Amino acid sequence: MDVERSSLCNCVVNFLLEENYLLTAFELLHELLDDGRDDQAIRLKEFFSNPSQFPPDQISRFNSLRVADPQSLLEEKEGLEEKLALSEYELRLAQEDILKLRTELQKKNESPINDLRGEPVDVSINCGPEFMRQKRDAPFSDLGPLKENERQDLNCAVKEYLLIAGYRLTAMTFYEEVADQDLDVWKNIPACVPDALRHYYYQYLASTSEAAEEKIAMLQEKESLQKENERLNHEKSRLLKNKDLADGQISALTKALEAHQKDLKDKENLVQNLKQSLELQRKDLNDCRSEITALKMQIEGFQSGRLLTATDADPPQSDSIERYKEEIKSLQMEIEALKLRNANAPDSLVSISSDKEYAQASEKIVEIHEDKTSTAPPVGTAPRVTDGEDAQSLITQISDDSKDKSEELPQGAPVNPSNDTCSLENSGNVSKLNGELPSEDGKLLLKSDNLSVEAASETTGPGTIQILAAALPKIVPYVLINHREELLPLIMCAIERHPESSTRDSLTHTLFNLIKRPDEQQRRIIMDACVSLAKNVGEMRTETELLPQCWEQINHMYEERRLLVAQSCGQLAEFVRPEIRDSLILSIIQQLIEDSATVVREAAACNLAMLLPLFPNMDKYFKVEELMFQLVCDPSGAVVDTTLKQLVPAVVKWGNQLEHVLMVLLSHVLSSVQHCPPLSGVEGSVESYLHVLGERERWNVDVLLRLLAGLLPSVHEKAIETCPFPSIPETSATKFSTPLLELYAGGHVQWPAFEWMHVNCLPNLIQFSCLLPPKEDNLRNRTAKILLAISELFGDPYSTHVMLPVFLLAVGDDGDLTFFPSAVQSKIRGLTPRTAVAKRLATMCVLPLLLAGVLGAPNKRENLAAYLKSLLVQGAAKEPQSTKCSAEIVDAVRFLCTFEEHHTIIFDILWEMVVSSNVNMKISAASLLKVIVPYVDAKVASTRILPALVTLGSDPNLNVKYASIDAFGPVAQHFKIDVIVDKICVQMDAFLEDGSHEATIAVVRALLIAVPHTTDRLRDYLLSKIFQFTATPITASNLMRQRERANAFCEAIRALDATDLSAASVRDFLLPAIQNLLKDSEALDPAHKEALEIIMKERSGGTFETISKVMGAHIGIASSMTSFFGEGGLLGKKESAEQPSGTDESPKPVPPLPAEDTRFRRIMRGNFTDMLRGKVKDPEETQNQ
Repeated sequence: MDVERSSLCNCVVNFLLEENYLLTAFELLHELLDDGRDDQAIRLKEFFSNPSQFPPDQISRFNSLRVADPQSLLEEKEGLEEKLALSEYELRLAQEDILKLRTELQKKNESPINDLRGEPVDVSINCGPEFMRQKRDAPFSDLGPLKENERQDLNCAVKEYLLIAGYRLTAMTFYEEVADQDLDVWKNIPACVPDALRHYYYQYLASTSEAAEEKIAMLQEKESLQKENERLNHEKSRLLKNKDLADGQISALTKALEAHQKDLKDKENLVQNLKQSLELQRKDLNDCRSEITALKMQIEGFQSGRLLTATDADPPQSDSIERYKEEIKSLQMEIEALKLRNANAPDSLVSISSDKEYAQASEKIVEIHEDKTSTAPPVGTAPRVTDGEDAQSLITQISDDSKDKSEELPQGAPVNPSNDTCSLENSGNVSKLNGELPSEDGKLLLKSDNLSVEAASETTGPGTIQILAAALPKIVPYVLINHREELLPLIMCAIERHPESSTRDSLTHTLFNLIKRPDEQQRRIIMDACVSLAKNVGEMRTETELLPQCWEQINHMYEERRLLVAQSCGQLAEFVRPEIRDSLILSIIQQLIEDSATVVREAAACNLAMLLPLFPNMDKYFKVEELMFQLVCDPSGAVVDTTLKQLVPAVVKWGNQLEHVLMVLLSHVLSSVQHCPPLSGVEGSVESYLHVLGERERWNVDVLLRLLAGLLPSVHEKAIETCPFPSIPETSATKFSTPLLELYAGGHVQWPAFEWMHVNCLPNLIQFSCLLPPKEDNLRNRTAKILLAISELFGDPYSTHVMLPVFLLAVGDDGDLTFFPSAVQSKIRGLTPRTAVAKRLATMCVLPLLLAGVLGAPNKRENLAAYLKSLLVQGAAKEPQSTKCSAEIVDAVRFLCTFEEHHTIIFDILWEMVVSSNVNMKISAASLLKVIVPYVDAKVASTRILPALVTLGSDPNLNVKYASIDAFGPVAQHFKIDVIVDKICVQMDAFLEDGSHEATIAVVRALLIAVPHTTDRLRDYLLSKIFQFTATPITASNLMRQRERANAFCEAIRALDATDLSAASVRDFLLPAIQNLLKDSEALDPAHKEALEIIMKERSGGTFETISKVMGAHIGIASSMTSFFGEGGLLGKKESAEQPSGTDESPKPVPPLPAEDTRFRRIMRGNFTDMLRGKVKDPEETQNQ
């Protein structure tokens, strides 16, 4: 019980001190001392006797204070209340000012420019693991600040305990000190139990830390779920409101649609009534025309009779003519009255007006002839008028001519009045040629016949179109494929003029399927026909007739037909309504982008670029942007090239959303690499941050980097256009000068288009490079070229004062941030690596970009040489570098050698390292020379690399010498020139002169990697040396050294066996060397021994058994060979089963295997596939062999 009371008292003491209830704690101290419980008051004594908490001078000063009387205390209280009121007023004003400032800050943070700019990516790689470590190391008691309800429960429980324990003065003090809560009222909640503090204590002892953490997590999850539930309820209510609003809109639209459909039906009925009335009016008009013609014929007949009887009666004749004219005018007035009665029909107005023009033209002709008649010569001097038969024959001839001319016109074309006039004039000319004078009667007859011809052409035009439409589908299959485009004019004419939509659809289908697999020229002809047809038929028919045919063809089995659709969409878009362009046509192109044929996707990309300027608005921008990135990451190079050249500029120009495109681009670059599996599963290692890229991911990242390089001019142009500073004399139109950068560093004006480069782009490129393993040279090379392009576009001041500090900080060096605003400096400093793993990763991944992409600019050669010298020469002179660090720096210099323009700088520094007296520097020089070899030509290798290696090979230090031997291997592997091979052989002889075990192993392993690629001369040299070494008796007694020597020789022999050796080399060197190695079976690895015996059998051919018997007496390997090839051997079981035991027959030669199979088996047995492919081993792999 005492233990329990002591524990509860300690809990109360801890709570009072943690919550800073000092008066209550002090009162509790006195009551504990009064009760004699000194052991429980130890902590309170130490707390209140602590000089740092309660200084002695302050306590003595408080003790010396006089006791104030009530009057003075009342006055002080009133004065303090006045000061408190003033302070509260000032506090209220300060809070209002803070609220205003916070509102303004929130507006600035919510501006669209800052949203688009975003926050820079913190690429310090150690942040993730550090955060996780801190989270794991966090104590269990770190539960955050007490909530109000928790404080209420604990305060009530402590007050209850103090009252139960008898500490009433402490309880009163505690009650007064907790002034913000009512401790008399404890809500009826699960925490409100009798003797609560003891229950809390027992519950804590009965539970484990895991259970407590789980409970706390459940409570927190409960709170988060409640908040999420409230948010979802709010969202639900909002969606229900939107649904009600949408339902109201749908009902309104439904009613409007019904009203429009009703109006449409009424209009259709009105059109039918108007058509019927039009037919009736045309019939009445034709009757009127026939009546007019008959009257005119009667007038002309009467007039001609009067002319024959009266020769000199001019005044009466003129009177009769005037009378006839009056009659004609009255007839015209009747016709006009008839037309006015039918003027309410809109369609009839056009035909009536044309008929009126015909009638007026005919009347003008009659009046002209009448004038000619009035001025005609006397009858005695005029020729005789033709009789009725001659006039009828002339009319028949002229009508035939009119029919021929009407057939020459396009089918269905209306005959205008001018053609009638011309036909009449031609008829007059014909009559003159026949020697007859055209009379008025003849003119009237010709005119009436012409009208009948015109009516016939109008009735037979649609019939001709129908005949043509019915015949074309039957004609097309029997026309040669190469000549079917000749039918296009007929097909277009029939589609354009046929009245039935089903027939037009069939003809349009024939147009698209005219040729089974059209070539480029044929597709161009068909597309031109479709464009011409779309121009003539208008928007509605293009949408309802041509576009459905395109939609039907997008899944055709032949790619040429799908290609025709892809090439047609962009050109037909001009002849449809704007709302169709970004709906139906965009859907067709979107489906063609998913096509399996490369040419179809390429054409879809090209036509999408043509379609964008025709879009009515920007509603489909994000969809188009998504299609653009899909085409950019297409597996076909042709599609990617077309997209980068045509579609990307079109999207940027149309959408004017360059910032969003760049943001999505960088996000795709990073996500493409991050989704790949890590190089190692060991968390916290360098390899765990690197990712293994597949072929598709590598292709996607490469084309995305190409896209970024293509967008850099646009970024630079926008930065120039949005420059907020006035023009500076030293600043050119395209470069950023140092004074301009100084103004920018002041931080007084925002310049987001300029800041994007070093705040977003460069950090993202650094983060991307830290995800790539060292072997991804192509992607790293592409990134370096992007950095060089940035330096060229933005100028040398930007490269020196902005880019260089960013990359220096990223590799762990010091960078000058003078030309950065203070708001940006903290973001740039976040790139600095802080852990050992991060620093090594930065050296491995970022240092190559710093050397090749930033310092590799043409105007920074001196800076590059100085940095390399400080990195390689001065760094090695100060302190020896570790092997791993040296390997990463060596790889960075190797990557720099991929740029040929930097070779001179590198070789100058390497020669300085070669002639140095520092051993570590010389070894580093040998390592650098080894990795540089694949990137130089034969001349450089002969004049720069070999002299440096020879110099290192003559060094007295053995480590330097062996490092130089290892570097001769790549030289022999990459160059087959006799001069270089001779130098290598001479130097190898010099290395082998001392006869040391290490030199022998180093020479054999160095030449081993060159065996699959070098000349026969170097192979024979290596083989002869192996034979010489194996023939020499071994004096060393160390078994490990013997095995190392034998393994090196066996690997070299297996590599040489996989090549084409001459018969003399096999006979003189290979077989004897194998025999010598097989003598010492203890030093041989079993796998090597088996491989050597197989090589021995295959290379010796059918004479192996004879050779083994002849040489067995003095080489001592009969038992070994018999055990492998004899009765108990792996390869001799079948032969032993066929031969009877106990016979003394001479050994039969084994039939040789086919040459191709033997060579293939040797290659596979030797496991030198990688060597034949030209794979160069890593230095660590070579050393481990």
